Amino acid sequence: MVKLHYVHDIMIRRCTEHGYFRGGSCLQCKHPGRYLLDDGKEEKLGRFVSGTLRHFPASVGVEMDKCGWVNLNTFCEVMKKRYNWMRKEYLYALVESDEKGRYEVRDSKIRARYGHSVNIDLDYPESNFSYLYYGASPEEVDVLLENGIFPIKQRYIHLSTSYEKAAEVALIHTENPVIIQIDALRVQEEGISLKLATDYIVLAEKISPEYLFVVED
Repeated sequence: MVKLHYVHDIMIRRCTEHGYFRGGSCLQCKHPGRYLLDDGKEEKLGRFVSGTLRHFPASVGVEMDKCGWVNLNTFCEVMKKRYNWMRKEYLYALVESDEKGRYEVRDSKIRARYGHSVNIDLDYPESNFSYLYYGASPEEVDVLLENGIFPIKQRYIHLSTSYEKAAEVALIHTENPVIIQIDALRVQEEGISLKLATDYIVLAEKISPEYLFVVED
């Protein structure tokens, strides 16, 4: 069974000038905005959206295409049946206020940008970074350098576009992260796809050990 890891966020509001935001006031104009979702409702919707769009669409009656998209209106109807207080605006608010950019809406469809365990093929553009980074625990490093990086319980491995982001992610799982650098240009020269999902996350199906190097402190 896939475990859902969800980061608790602050209540969601809407500024008439700058759109949806999380917190007590708009970061741009400092206006308190219009209240939409408290922490409890935001967390419930967030867990459901994450679980459905990443892990179990079929189990809740949502059809997902090969690129991870589901129909936005159908998805909202499914959510309304589960949460009678649900409104379509809440889904937009959840997506547009998410600082991590976990979801995207396009042409009446919605999908998760990364984190999938379902078998899909995301159609993102190729990364143009020369180097990418992956954070690991000290116990994992030798295994990764010998065998490469492969996804575990996920469709893709998640690489970071900077050393700092890799360290930030790794600190969730280990107190002393070791950062591995990936020679991304060489990887792509060998015909391996590196998909740019967000400004900070690149997805790959596997990275062989010959492209991995430990970044020394």
